Amino acid sequence: MLVNCVAYSRDGRKVADLTLDAISEVLKDPQRFVWVGLCEPDEALLSKLQEEFGLHDLAIEDAHRAHQRPKIEIYDDTLFIVLHTAQVVQGKIEFGETHLFLGQNFLLTVRHGASLSYAAPRKSCEQTCELMALGPSYALYAVVDFIVDNFLPIVGTFKEELQELEQEIFEDTFKREVIQRLYLLKRELVTLRLAVSPMQDILNQLSRFHGKLINDEVRPYLRDVYDHAARISDATNTMGELLSSAMNVNLAMVSVAQNEVVKRLAGWAGLLAAPTLVASWYGMNFKNMPELGTEYGYFVLLGLTVAVCVGLYVVLRRAKWL
Repeated sequence: MLVNCVAYSRDGRKVADLTLDAISEVLKDPQRFVWVGLCEPDEALLSKLQEEFGLHDLAIEDAHRAHQRPKIEIYDDTLFIVLHTAQVVQGKIEFGETHLFLGQNFLLTVRHGASLSYAAPRKSCEQTCELMALGPSYALYAVVDFIVDNFLPIVGTFKEELQELEQEIFEDTFKREVIQRLYLLKRELVTLRLAVSPMQDILNQLSRFHGKLINDEVRPYLRDVYDHAARISDATNTMGELLSSAMNVNLAMVSVAQNEVVKRLAGWAGLLAAPTLVASWYGMNFKNMPELGTEYGYFVLLGLTVAVCVGLYVVLRRAKWL
């Protein structure tokens, strides 16, 4: 549950790994700050960190339940941020949450559900001490940027699958699984949109407000992440419209195929109606039917029936009813 607990100096260098009990002592030193990473912690661990960092009860309750909408709130001198994350697991997109607590000299990240480890942004920060010297707000930027960037390959996966489905829609044979895949893809896209869209408002607030907690030099980096989130949001909106259009086109193609079948059935029914009419006409068993007494009446009638059928076939074929 406790992934990392590290103290950094104000020049951005890693000082030491900490135990939970040592956090409060380090926080007393204004020349140091702490970055703690948790993964699906239990209530006891959160209570311990609440005690060390002085976190608000409501924020800790939200971090423990992990069923929150993306949001940003401020409790006293601590920012509480909820972001949704996404990860491809065994070919399926699963979603999770990350809760971030930002103070003047600490950053606490709490991961729940599907989410990649934040070891990569932490390592990147530790390798650029001059940027890490900007304080916990730069570490916050690194985590948020990592979360947003993880949406890019997922959006690419959506685009590839949508292109495959578009090709299958225009095939001659109707496939039930195509409309099923379209619906599932649209459902996942809606969930992705709900995860990405609120990030724009959160990043906008981070890049404009909370001057005591966000270093002014970090704000340009946060605006860059805002641009990435806006681009992803636009891509999800566009794909949502394309998916709706694809579903409508698929239904239209099915209707067109059904109409073609009905036309062909009607054409064959019309073609068979001619000999049926003739056969029923001479099957009425009337005695005074002059044609019945002629020597070649049967052959003339048979030839006439064939000629009518051929004529109807040619006409229906040209009308594309057969």
